[in-house]
Amino acid sequence: MIEIDENKIFEEIRSNKPRSVCISAPDGLMIYLEDISSRIKKEFNIDVFIMGDSCYGSCDSTNFEAKRIGAELAFNIGHTISFEKLGDRTIMIDAFDNIDFEPAVKKSIDALKKFKVIGMVTFSQYLHQIDSIKKKFEENGVQVIIGKGGGQLQDGQVFGCEFYPAFYIKESVDAFVVLGNSNFHGIGVSLSSGKPTFMIDPYAEEIIDVKGVAEDREKKAILSISKARYAEKFGLILGLKEGQFDTKKLLSVKRRLEERGKEVQLIAMREVTQERISYFKSIDAFIQTSCPRVSIDGYTFNKPVLSSPQAEALLDLLDGKELDDFLVKPHWL
Repeated sequence: MIEIDENKIFEEIRSNKPRSVCISAPDGLMIYLEDISSRIKKEFNIDVFIMGDSCYGSCDSTNFEAKRIGAELAFNIGHTISFEKLGDRTIMIDAFDNIDFEPAVKKSIDALKKFKVIGMVTFSQYLHQIDSIKKKFEENGVQVIIGKGGGQLQDGQVFGCEFYPAFYIKESVDAFVVLGNSNFHGIGVSLSSGKPTFMIDPYAEEIIDVKGVAEDREKKAILSISKARYAEKFGLILGLKEGQFDTKKLLSVKRRLEERGKEVQLIAMREVTQERISYFKSIDAFIQTSCPRVSIDGYTFNKPVLSSPQAEALLDLLDGKELDDFLVKPHWL
């Protein structure tokens, strides 16, 4: 059962007395927004905008859009981070899933006992359960370490593109467990740590080894780099979402490519899709600095579309260096 911290929404409205607000959430939580909106309107008699676009994380806040539509507060639901506010009006609202992990944990014990120490991480929905699940494992003879948070991440928390609590304990553990079934998080932990990684799915009550799918994603990432190596004209895509907007990094890549004799076209987009890039007929390969997920998580493109870590690996290749473990990093931004 999903529990959204609606009390915080109402407290912020009472305290700040806005004339209008907006609310956003990932697709899985969108079904709750109409009900929340109706109760806000009934309680406070103010305008409520539901942000209808997809919301992928704290990088996808709606501060700018809120200003444009006149919303004095923007509530981002379902992306727990280490602080409560982004920008001048976006308030982070927790949404937790209280499903019982115990049946899945029991089925996972035997598979994990062969590892002396495991690292345990999870994402926003299950973060409130991580300590109790750690205790369950330890009661069954499995030693568990939860890594410290960093940046926006709390202890034991990972994003799909940031892995500090896993990365900085990778030398102290033999494998990782990700609480919840999310390929992007599982693949990220596996590739950024170089360790065996398993997901515990509380709904299917099973443990899932991500090795196969992680290796597949890594091979595709390497193949894209290899193809981009022979490109003459690059499209450099600037992500327009607030948490992805990084002109400094983009222009640095532009300079380094031009120094190596490559032609560069700058492009700005909110969503990087095959449909949108298909209009750029003369471009041989793309580099996007918005979201690593676009390039690594199984999206299909007709031309190479590289993420930031892939771009760094490409630049090394163009300098005659060997391809290193370019995804073994604490973050892929």
